[in-house]
Amino acid sequence: MPWLRPTIRIRLTLLYGGMFLIAGILLLSIIYLLAAQALHEGGGPSFQVTGANLDITSSTCPAVNTVPDSEINSVLKQCDAIERQQALDTLLSRSLLALLGLAVIAFAFGYAMAGRVLAPLGRITRTARAVAGSDLSRRIELDGPDDELKELADTFDDMLERLQRAFTAQQRFVGNASHELRTPLAINRTLLEVHLSDPHAPTELQQLGRTLLATNERSEQLVEGLLLLARSDNQIVERKPVDLAEVASQAIDQVRTEADAKGVEIRGEHAPAVVQGNGVLLERIALNLVQNAVRYNVAEGGWVEVTTELQHGRAVLVVTNTGPVVPAYEIDNLFEPFRRLRTERTGSDKGVGLGLSIVRSVARAHGGHIAAQPREGGGLVMRVTLPV
Repeated sequence: MPWLRPTIRIRLTLLYGGMFLIAGILLLSIIYLLAAQALHEGGGPSFQVTGANLDITSSTCPAVNTVPDSEINSVLKQCDAIERQQALDTLLSRSLLALLGLAVIAFAFGYAMAGRVLAPLGRITRTARAVAGSDLSRRIELDGPDDELKELADTFDDMLERLQRAFTAQQRFVGNASHELRTPLAINRTLLEVHLSDPHAPTELQQLGRTLLATNERSEQLVEGLLLLARSDNQIVERKPVDLAEVASQAIDQVRTEADAKGVEIRGEHAPAVVQGNGVLLERIALNLVQNAVRYNVAEGGWVEVTTELQHGRAVLVVTNTGPVVPAYEIDNLFEPFRRLRTERTGSDKGVGLGLSIVRSVARAHGGHIAAQPREGGGLVMRVTLPV
């Protein structure tokens, strides 16, 4: 029950109301003691009968109507004491009712005042939520007295300003790097392909050209991976409905040729699981996972299982494969850039070591996460969970 959460507003309300209630109880006790003392000091009867054959009647103390004249004074004293006690009881009951009403008013007043005092904090919280959704242009711009809350809001605005400048500079750098790095690599690839197309080129030159072309292709993959990793670290602003089942099928189609060449069977069930996100980046998640599952597999009888489904209101993509035994303590290292499991950093045909790093960044940008665990008998179980 969220309304039972001990928020600052509830705590301030209880504090204000509790202090007023304690003060009211003390005030009531003091009034009661003073009234009792005053009535006790004037406790003697207001009149006394000394004569005889007097006819005394009373509606508040009927006992004097029938008492003998010799006992009239003691009866009047008892009646006076009874009336004083009734007066004290009436004072107490009415004071308790007044205290109850004042307590309700005090708690309502304390709740309203707490809400007014904490209104700037609510504004700061709403702005922080908007910023968490990648809207760095939002500012609090809190007005009012120059108190601690305004100082906090101004500090938060300054921090957002610096963050916006940093992210803008990062996006500009990614755009410039994309052009500056891709262009020379594309030129190199074109020149190499032209020289390799010459049928009169020496065999040694053709072999060197193929080696350089493979190195150039690897450099292009590295640049694309780094740029994609830089872009995917941010939240996704433009989101569209994307079915993970379709994304998984497309990834499998792209890897099918490589899997057949390695003798790896790809299987699994693809239940509809629609999420809000970027289709290209989500396809990169599935493609990287399936490629890794195919490349890091056993030599014979290997298989990869790809499933998509909805679980507890979230979309789940699971990629399971056979392969080498992975120690549990190596799992976290697999998601670090340029980290592989017991393979060299360069010269490998299994990628550039950015696949799982990109998967984790894209999943986080979509508000999800990826978890990996070793499979019994070898291989991994990669589980991507995304909000729908």
